Amino acid sequence: MQCESVSLLSPITALQFVGDMLVSGEGASVNLYTLNSANGYERKLSCNVLQNYCVHGIKPWPLHVQTNSSRLAVFGAKGLIVLELESCAREPKLQRIGQLHELHDWIWDLQWLESDCESDLYFGLALGHNSVVLCDYKARRTLREVHCDVKCILYSACFVGHNWDELILISGTVFNQLVLWRMEGPTNEDGRVQTERRISGHSGVIFSIHYLEKNGVLASASDDRSIRLWEVGNLHQALNGGDGEVDSVQCLLRLYGHQSRVWSVRLMEDRIISIGEDSACIVWSYDGDIIDCFKGHKGRSVRALAVNEDKGWLVTGGADSGIRLWKIQGKKAEGMAIIQLKCGEICKRGTPKALTLADPTLLLVLTDAGSIYSYCLASGQWKLIMEDASYQSYGLLAVRRLGNGCVVCAVGNIDGWVKIFTLSEPVEMLENRVHQGKVHSLGWASQEGQSPDECHLFSSGADGIMIWRVVSCKGDRVVSVAEKCRYLLPLCKHRWHTSVVFLSEAHLLVCGDRRGSLLLYSCAGRDRDKQQRLSEGSVDVVVSDDTAGGYRQGRFLPGSPGIVSQPDCEGPLSILPGLHGKLGVTSVLFHDGFIYSTGRDGYYRQLTVEDKKLKLLRSQRTCKGMDWLERLLATPEGDLLVLGFHSTNFVLWNAKTSEKLLCIPCGGGHRSWSYCNSPTNEFFAYIKSGDIFICQGNSGDCSRTVIKECMHGRELTCVRFVKRLESSAAGPISIMATGSEDTTVNILAVYESSGHVSKLTTVDDHISSVRTIAVTGSCRAGNGDSSSSVLFSAGGRAELQSYCLLIRHVDGGAPLSCQVEHLASHRLAEDWEHKKNRHRMLKMDPETRYMSIVVVDTEANFRTASISLCHFLAAACSDGSVRLFLVDECKRKIILLAESFYHQRCVLKLQTFTFQPTTRGRVFLCSAATDGRIVFWDISGTIEKAKMATTLPEGGCRPWVLEVPCLVLNAHQCGVNGLHIRCLDPGRYLLASGGDDNAVRVWTIAVRAAGSEDSAASVEASEEQYVDAGVSVRVTEGPRVDSAHAAHVTGVKVLSPRLLASVSIDQRLTHWELSDRGLCFLDSTCCHVADVADMENWKGANSGTHLYALCGHGLQILRYQQVEKNSLTTQTPNTGDWKQKEKLMETPSSSDGMYGETELESLF
Repeated sequence: MQCESVSLLSPITALQFVGDMLVSGEGASVNLYTLNSANGYERKLSCNVLQNYCVHGIKPWPLHVQTNSSRLAVFGAKGLIVLELESCAREPKLQRIGQLHELHDWIWDLQWLESDCESDLYFGLALGHNSVVLCDYKARRTLREVHCDVKCILYSACFVGHNWDELILISGTVFNQLVLWRMEGPTNEDGRVQTERRISGHSGVIFSIHYLEKNGVLASASDDRSIRLWEVGNLHQALNGGDGEVDSVQCLLRLYGHQSRVWSVRLMEDRIISIGEDSACIVWSYDGDIIDCFKGHKGRSVRALAVNEDKGWLVTGGADSGIRLWKIQGKKAEGMAIIQLKCGEICKRGTPKALTLADPTLLLVLTDAGSIYSYCLASGQWKLIMEDASYQSYGLLAVRRLGNGCVVCAVGNIDGWVKIFTLSEPVEMLENRVHQGKVHSLGWASQEGQSPDECHLFSSGADGIMIWRVVSCKGDRVVSVAEKCRYLLPLCKHRWHTSVVFLSEAHLLVCGDRRGSLLLYSCAGRDRDKQQRLSEGSVDVVVSDDTAGGYRQGRFLPGSPGIVSQPDCEGPLSILPGLHGKLGVTSVLFHDGFIYSTGRDGYYRQLTVEDKKLKLLRSQRTCKGMDWLERLLATPEGDLLVLGFHSTNFVLWNAKTSEKLLCIPCGGGHRSWSYCNSPTNEFFAYIKSGDIFICQGNSGDCSRTVIKECMHGRELTCVRFVKRLESSAAGPISIMATGSEDTTVNILAVYESSGHVSKLTTVDDHISSVRTIAVTGSCRAGNGDSSSSVLFSAGGRAELQSYCLLIRHVDGGAPLSCQVEHLASHRLAEDWEHKKNRHRMLKMDPETRYMSIVVVDTEANFRTASISLCHFLAAACSDGSVRLFLVDECKRKIILLAESFYHQRCVLKLQTFTFQPTTRGRVFLCSAATDGRIVFWDISGTIEKAKMATTLPEGGCRPWVLEVPCLVLNAHQCGVNGLHIRCLDPGRYLLASGGDDNAVRVWTIAVRAAGSEDSAASVEASEEQYVDAGVSVRVTEGPRVDSAHAAHVTGVKVLSPRLLASVSIDQRLTHWELSDRGLCFLDSTCCHVADVADMENWKGANSGTHLYALCGHGLQILRYQQVEKNSLTTQTPNTGDWKQKEKLMETPSSSDGMYGETELESLF
């Protein structure tokens, strides 16, 4: 048997720069990343170097003078190994020097020591009980070990010096002190080295120590959330008269800025860097000021830190398995400085009411006196563009820069007039009255393939008509305004549009209105030539000799030549009413083939068009409290940036990395504002109390580079295999779904050949932790390049979500992608609120959790035809109930069908199996609870009832009562966290369970039609039988191992009738052979995921290959290769009370090692 690690995603515990490369420690492996690659930041290699130990530190050899290779000492827990990195070749190579050296205690720090011979490798190792070892690495022996007179365990250590005679150790003790002692210092009567200095001041244990010899400053980070700097001077000079008492070392600085414990501190020549449990990396000055604060990691901690002072790089590694690169500022980062513009004549002639940024260099302002001014951000000069008293008090301003560089402005007033002109020639304007009453909305839209001299203007008034006009320019002036079409908006109180976007295909446009609805219109129905449009009554304003007088006046009245009213309007093809609530839609964006909308309800939504109908795919939120979303921006890299307001602050949010890029206190969104950015600069302008403020920042000052993508911010609770894809270029690709305590579900692509893991998408609709996931095939077939699956996720607050995953993969074409469509959601609390006579019922506990869910297979031959596009889902709940749901894909709803509180204890696991006779199919459910019992349910009657019923228990009706259990097994002494059933052949199944009592047990299940010879056989003491009309179920006790693991068993899988796998929080994946002698131990593999919570298994590309996904504090993918049967070596089994009934009969087995029916009968 061979078990190897394919990929590991775990907390980053160590980082180190080596030239232009970065070495990271993750689990027992070191990964090498190139930072100067033309293709970006990529991982070059990964190597397991510490076997079963976790990497805690990486230190390069400081005395090495060669440029084409570097030596690295990697240590963690009790292990140490030396590596040689060759970077001169095209592909870097990492080679081991010697074997792994193991010590008797944990290693806190390591120091390379000088020697006469360059080939010798001597180390000073600081151990966990305040001792130091002089280690000869090549000879693999300890030359000397000295102990400090302070007997305690350490939380941190820091060496000073490079040879043994002058080596100094600064220990961070459990007594909140810094203890300084020398290897060659005086000893006491016990032979322990006396302490030279003790430094006190912290009120918590010391987690990190760093000494900067040039400044003579010592830094310490503590559990008390503080960083302290101590003036210790030159430590190489012995302290005269040092007696080990508490030393009055001067504390230079006390730094408080972290919201939680501080894990590490690093001193630079002019900066202090600290990382903490609050996932923040703070850059300090030696004056105690915060220069910058980097927050880009998810979850609770930033675990590792590395600094490259020459290039100003700062790299952080988090518990979310992500690595981020930041640029250290040369001075204190002030953010975007807020500057009040000197308005001059503007304030004398009127108050600014509206503004907009045409580009990063030009600001336009409309006053309440009807004047429009331009402001050059480069020169700081104001210029009057236009004055018109008819636009005073109320006016709308819309600006667009065309492809030819011309800036076109449109202004609307309270009487329905719209004026269009260019900034270069504002006198040569076109103006006409397009609405009866106030112009409520005015905005530009771009159409794919449009001429650089054209732009599209949309306006709407109180009459509920939205008018689309095409504005054409020639040179620096407007030459024509042609009305394209009129659209009728739905009846509502606020009947005007707020935003419009053209779709790239099918000649469609989407608009959002003030009522919060999204509407789909056709933009091809009236696209005819000029004469036909004029004959049908459309508006076409052109500059000609006949209208020269009107042109000079700049105004056309209704009925004048060239202006004809448009009586008929286009209606919407599709409507999603009130999608964003009563506060309205704020923007609509078409990006990457999908429609995105934002609103003041705090959501941005993703939609698509199918058969000329709008279809909602997903609804997503940003950070907590950001309930006003105003706009979406697409970056050149394809990321989405969300512009909105969090309380009184303007916020720029990155939807992909879930981080706040910008936060400006402007007073809130109820004001005129504008945002504009460029590759190097970004600007935000707004009006507050009649004054104009502008913020300018250099977006290139701070690098926010992602070297390795972040996954989950908290521990993983569940993992499920979705499907397997074949790629000729990248090899097999496994699609996984993971759930976490951070309330998110990630869809991952695991490239089995390279071990690379890519996050396809994240689902974050849950309000509490995601505890369990189930996946099944969708009833709707995908196209040739895509396939669809249905994913169910459930967890805290009794919340259940369902999604359709559309996975697109074109071999050698577009990159792998996953489109998520939200189907339905269900919460028991909301269901209880709709129940009738709920005052007579016991209210549901709001803390109820779904512990396990499983899709019930209903492909058996029932008397009625199956309901189309429906799934049955069973759920194990913490309130002691087992619930059965109906999920309707077509109607997008989840219905609670039936429930039972038989267990009266928290139900932990569920499994299901189907018996398929020639007449009537039967569906069975197995549930396991915290009392160690496994219960069998025959739910066939409930499913048949649901398929035959005309009305289902919804809309406040009480759910049906689930059938009485048919069998109960006393399986374990306490909770059952591992449960799996495998069908061996028709009517015969294998059941395996693992519990908190560290035991693994196996049963066989035989289901026969009632009246058969097998069903009439006598029942022995080791068997349980259930007989019903039409079916007989017999469960026979099989082998067991009482001490299968050293801790709780959290997962079991029956791989074949002769092979079983179990996993435990002891971090062991163990394989067992099921033979005539019972459960025989085959092998055990150490995994690098702490507190394993779940295990998933699927078949590999080759016969006999199994892939595992283990999740907990991280995610690890393992590949297990099963060898031939005759080469198996097993140990004596622990069979417990199970007795063999018959000897194993020699029957030819199948190629995959499956038992035949005769073999199974002999085993049980």
